[in-house]
Amino acid sequence: MPSALASLSALGHESRLRAFRRLVEAGPDGMPVGELREYLDLPAATLTAHLNILRGSGLVVDQREGRVIRVRANYAQMNALIAYLTENCCAGTADCGPTPTACKPRKKGASK
Repeated sequence: MPSALASLSALGHESRLRAFRRLVEAGPDGMPVGELREYLDLPAATLTAHLNILRGSGLVVDQREGRVIRVRANYAQMNALIAYLTENCCAGTADCGPTPTACKPRKKGASK
């Protein structure tokens, strides 16, 4: 999955990971870029560069609202990445963890 590589690469930088986690926390309404910049305490140009990488990976989307640009986490892409990373958990058995997204592999030879 090439998009998994792009997503993981994008999240492989501390500032981008912090930005993405903050956007996930903000919920579907996202937040203005300026507010995210203040939270991260980054220069505007640096944040722009990081957001361009996150956009390129599909993990964030943005929308202009007048003079403000609102940026949001792309939950569909995030969930696709999580699904890709866990699709073979416990050899693909449905009873791997307490929820479909919880991968709790058992040690070999351990009883169920």
